[in-house]
Amino acid sequence: MERTTAYLAGIGTALPGEAVDNIALGRALGVSAEWIDVFVGTSHRYFGRDLSTGEVRRTLTDLCAEAGRNALAAAGLEPADIEFLVLATATPDTLLPTTASEVADLLGLDQLPAYQIQAGCSGALQAVELGQALLAAGARAGLVIGGDVTHRHLDLRVDATGIPGEELVNYVLFGDGAGAAVLTAEPVAEAVAVRGVLHRLVGRGRPAGQRIDWYGVTDRDSERPMLREDYKAIEEGVPTLAGEILWELLDRLGWRPEDVDYLLPPQLSGRMTERIVQQLALDGPREVSCVARTGNTGNALPFLQLEQLMEQMEEGERALVLAVESSKWIKTGLGLERVGGVE
Repeated sequence: MERTTAYLAGIGTALPGEAVDNIALGRALGVSAEWIDVFVGTSHRYFGRDLSTGEVRRTLTDLCAEAGRNALAAAGLEPADIEFLVLATATPDTLLPTTASEVADLLGLDQLPAYQIQAGCSGALQAVELGQALLAAGARAGLVIGGDVTHRHLDLRVDATGIPGEELVNYVLFGDGAGAAVLTAEPVAEAVAVRGVLHRLVGRGRPAGQRIDWYGVTDRDSERPMLREDYKAIEEGVPTLAGEILWELLDRLGWRPEDVDYLLPPQLSGRMTERIVQQLALDGPREVSCVARTGNTGNALPFLQLEQLMEQMEEGERALVLAVESSKWIKTGLGLERVGGVE
């Protein structure tokens, strides 16, 4: 069956508060700023809570609603034009109501489907894939959103000097943020066509690389960590999977490497992204990355990259977006082309 083309009409993002540099984060955790820079290569990140008091000032719902409003403004559309909402996150504010429904309420959306995808770094592109299917079913415009926050899983007020290295890395990798895109059935505003989508679970029989837990009334005093990562497995696995996504997308699209103008690689950390880009070894495409300046914001990352892309991309230019989720190993990707006008 021929897949209906979807178009990115506008991108919006939201980052809370002022940027937190490595000096401020290192002071809060009791670790050196130099260690953070050398180990993860991330200079800044943003938090929706106060580092000194722990007070949550911006929730995931707040950030996603702001990103959604910004995307609508960029597309030149009103809430009344939106016929569906899809939100991807690994860190919802509550299990129920869903963050998707709360965001819809803040945006003034009603009488429309509001989906929530529980996923890590692949969720944003899963949301685009679902949005494309809803357009194929007859919708004319919809809003896809991705975002994550850290306050429920990481306590930045602890003395981190005694935390094992495999846990400490999480305290310096992540930040809070959200992003959104307006998807349309016709090329309007930014008019970037989604030429191809890749989404595959490839983790059968493979241990999870990342696990985010949650507690209930019977185990709220458990000492097991809320967030666990096998960083060695991630370092080994993500670059390989990124290469697979690249070549599978090119094959599916019928493009050659020299046909690609921009590369949006996976964004685990500044150091990891450097390693991935070096291993992909593409000479032509211009890299579009953000994680070194924003921290790892999970499902917000592809939208933060796309916002940068929109500022650079000319009519006829093409881009590949690659995202790897290490939880149970999911490969996702997009092939994009700016078309400018009616096709």
